[in-house]
Amino acid sequence: MNEPRLATQIEAILYLKAQPLSIKEISEYANCDRAQAEDAILELISDYAHRDSALEVVETPNGYSLQLRATYQNLMQDLVPAELGVGALRTLAAIALKNPILQTDLIELRGSSAYQQVQELVELGLVQKRREGRSYWIEVTEKFYQYFEVDDSELLPSNRRL
Repeated sequence: MNEPRLATQIEAILYLKAQPLSIKEISEYANCDRAQAEDAILELISDYAHRDSALEVVETPNGYSLQLRATYQNLMQDLVPAELGVGALRTLAAIALKNPILQTDLIELRGSSAYQQVQELVELGLVQKRREGRSYWIEVTEKFYQYFEVDDSELLPSNRRL
């Protein structure tokens, strides 16, 4: 399989991190130099500006971000549960797909904001944590399956329970 083009790789990084990233962070995650990262970001911004998409790449005070266009914000109000932000939902999705996942692996995948998101998800009863050495195993709960009306045998390959 061919190596994905740098702009596409950076698009995936911005999606997975779900938070603004500096050029320095982007170049580190994409394993390229600053100039290449800057060129790829400009390419992405241009790509999104010329396509009919609900998403856009924007520069914020904290870095570059892949986000929903302002014209679609009303959908987010209707579709995303009020108590969960987009970042927490993406963290929950990562947990559900890996179920269970070590917190250290989750932080590497989602960034340090996942610490707070995991705490929020624990408080909502959607995930649970079990100490494993210096880290924790994190796993979705029965409430997750009920809340999202998902059958655990269809979604998750692992039968390990906390």
